Amino acid sequence: MLAVIGSASFAQQSPITVKNSSTKHGPEKGSLIIIGGNAGSQRDIWDKFTELAGGKDKAAIVVVTTASGDSAAFDKKDVDEIRKQTGIKNVTLLHTSDFKEANSEKFIAPIKNATGVYFVGGRQWRIADSYLNTLTHQAFIDLLNRGGVIAGSSAGASILGSFLWRGDTKGAQIEVGDHTQGLGFLKNSAIDQHLLVRNREFALVDFIKKAPQLIGIGLNEATAVVVQRDTLQVIGKSFVAIYDYNTIINNGEKHVINGREDYTASNGPFFFLSEGQKYDLAKRQVIKEPAKSSASISK
Repeated sequence: MLAVIGSASFAQQSPITVKNSSTKHGPEKGSLIIIGGNAGSQRDIWDKFTELAGGKDKAAIVVVTTASGDSAAFDKKDVDEIRKQTGIKNVTLLHTSDFKEANSEKFIAPIKNATGVYFVGGRQWRIADSYLNTLTHQAFIDLLNRGGVIAGSSAGASILGSFLWRGDTKGAQIEVGDHTQGLGFLKNSAIDQHLLVRNREFALVDFIKKAPQLIGIGLNEATAVVVQRDTLQVIGKSFVAIYDYNTIINNGEKHVINGREDYTASNGPFFFLSEGQKYDLAKRQVIKEPAKSSASISK
């Protein structure tokens, strides 16, 4: 599935290296933090980003502002916000809408020394137009492979998937549009955001029915998933929806644990995960945490 690109040279240029992977969806190394938008001062999200980037004294962060449009090339508000929320001092703004610049060694120099990348919100197709299949794209992959963290919020979340959901240049209301290729850090996936506040709960259902190889992930605001290899864990104050083909056609397994039904499938076409819950992306099932004893609960 190829994005619609204005430059003829884009289709001919493909310097990124795609290797066979031992994981089905998540990265083999490094971590992803996929945020549903409006992270605000949600401490657990920022603390996890800081931790995975190496701690505030050692982290080196690149903030990619391309999704916000050309005015963001000189606007340091996102850099200042990340410094404020994390305490990390080494934060660099990275911005271009020029494919040739993104495909240059000079442009990727800050990424080579970074421990983390953060994609801000805006329009995800702008990120695709600037970075897909460039040396910058490869540098992001290299950062993951050396154990770094890549995070993104709103449009910066959707671009982390392989299928670019809401990537049309005419507007985010068009779900499958003229740009359909994401950066693919979360393989075989489609990612939606602002889920509950914008009433998008059912948007991915029919799409995943037609593309059962994909996993659909919908995130509400101030909520994120941390993905390491094929394990996903929810952090933040709201909910994450999982869209799996077997769940949609009501063919998943239901389990009863401590007298309560635990829905790996559900009575509906998706199910919610909340803070602290984990999901195995490869097996397509909720990870069951050991039940706490009454003695440990009383403590």
